[in-house]
Order: sequence, then C-alpha cells, then structure tokens
Amino acid sequence: MSKEKKESWEWLKAIVIALILAFVIRHFLFAPVIVDGESMIPTLENSDRMIVNKISYSLGEPERFDIIVFHAPAGKDYIKRVIGLPGDTVEFKNDILYVNGEAVDEPYLDALKQSYNGGQLTRDFSVITVPDNELFVLGDNRSRSKDSRDIGTIHIDEVIGKANVVFWPVSNIRIAN
Repeated sequence: MSKEKKESWEWLKAIVIALILAFVIRHFLFAPVIVDGESMIPTLENSDRMIVNKISYSLGEPERFDIIVFHAPAGKDYIKRVIGLPGDTVEFKNDILYVNGEAVDEPYLDALKQSYNGGQLTRDFSVITVPDNELFVLGDNRSRSKDSRDIGTIHIDEVIGKANVVFWPVSNIRIAN
C-alpha cells in the first residue's frame, strides 16, 4: 500500500472514530437543550442553552431541587425543578412549601418573590402524596409554569437527565441551581 493510501486510510479511521464518539456522547452521556419559555425564571432565561447530564441518574437518584429535563405529555420535553421525591407529601400554603409537613426554604425564588411585592408567587394547593417511582416538579416562575400542578407527577423513567450547566449565551455561562 502506498504512503498516500495509508495516510488516507488513517484519516478515514480517525473520522469514523470521531463520529462514533460524538454519537455515543450525544445520545448516551450529554446533550444540549434550549430553555423554551419563562417557566424557570429567574434561574433560567428563555433561550439559555444548557448541557443535560444523561448519566447522572444512571449512577444515582434525583434529589430535591435538582433541575431536570423530562419527557412530558404531548411529546414535549420540559425543564423543571424537583420538589417532591417518591413517598413525599407536598403542599403549598401562603406561599410556603411544605414537604412531609415541614416548611422548606426556596432561596432560588427570593428575587422573584421580591418582584411580586407581597403577592403570592405559588398558588395554594392541598397535600399531594408523590407515588413510588414518580417526582413532583415545579417551574421556578410558578405563575407561568405548566408543571406537576397541571400535568401530574412525572415517572422517573421519563427523566432525560440533570441540567445544571448553562453554556450559552457566553455572558450567562454558569452552574444553575
């Protein structure tokens, strides 16, 4: 085999390996997602681009307050915050989150609550018990979010992964939590 053919063959192998690696990374490990809408303001802005870590829940379980991407009804993918885990009871009274009967602080909502000038950010709802293998999720911008209050709890199998790295726009690069 001539030197030119050998070099061409090496380049072809390198390109094939790169394509296979890109496919594996994109479909099994990490994927980009674009925030669509205002449901996660102030934590995430419309059109923020994030990395979804698809392997995080293969190694562990979702935790309260994780930001996740999941397959929602009607074939859309949603991005929301985990509020209730399997077996938890979740309730909102007077804009206070109660999990298993205890008040839970939501510091990520402080800036948004200030803009409501004493108004209620999250409408009250009665005690909800999260079924086994399900999650109760809410958007941070509670008045503009379609979440578990509307679509019900989310089966863990519908979770694509954890989303916490904003990579675009460059001015907003950060870890979101």
